Amino acid sequence: MTGHIGIVACSAEGASLCYRTICLEGAQFLGPHNHPDVSTHTYALGKYMDHIYRNDWQGVADLMLSSAEKVAKTGADFLICPDNTLHQAFPLVEPRSPLPWLHIAEVVAEQAVDRGFRRVAITGTRWLLESQVYPEKFTSRGLEYLRPSPDEREEINRIIFDELVCGVFKPESIEAFQRVIGRMKEEEGCDAVVLGCTEIPLVINDANSPLPTLDSTRLLARAALRRAVNIANKPD
Repeated sequence: MTGHIGIVACSAEGASLCYRTICLEGAQFLGPHNHPDVSTHTYALGKYMDHIYRNDWQGVADLMLSSAEKVAKTGADFLICPDNTLHQAFPLVEPRSPLPWLHIAEVVAEQAVDRGFRRVAITGTRWLLESQVYPEKFTSRGLEYLRPSPDEREEINRIIFDELVCGVFKPESIEAFQRVIGRMKEEEGCDAVVLGCTEIPLVINDANSPLPTLDSTRLLARAALRRAVNIANKPD
């Protein structure tokens, strides 16, 4: 038996991509049509945003913990949250959590180091880009990081909330991401870009990005798969 993955979800598109990745790539470890058990709970994105707009990260943490408790009751062994912005509440969540977590920024930072990147652009919501979620994980591993300009952050944030979380993918929005990433490559010397909103990989990938991508959604899903398989392989 493999470990049981618990997903504390937020936005539908990001959580769905994470779930699909676990289910589809599970076959690499477990054979055709197989994957670890997965349980998920999702409060409406609007409930989270009510707290985020008020800068109430304790309220965000309380929702995450409520989901964690529900998922723990299904028999999950550990938890993941396929939402970068919510990780701003992680210091308030972890001490009270019923189960251990994988931290999305730690997973991404480890991958950046493994691939030899040194100066990484970070994209995501305006709350993520104003936070220390990625900076503290990158700095502790000797990685440099840069954020888009204030105007670029606002445009990225608008695209995320007006379009991507609603399943709307416009060519002009893809071009906007490409311009930001291209500028950070040419003007700021970045050698990779974090797709630090779990919906961004739905429109940006290695095939159309000016920089190599660190896909936070799929990297988290793959880390969860490895954790689940490793649990199964541990001696009793």
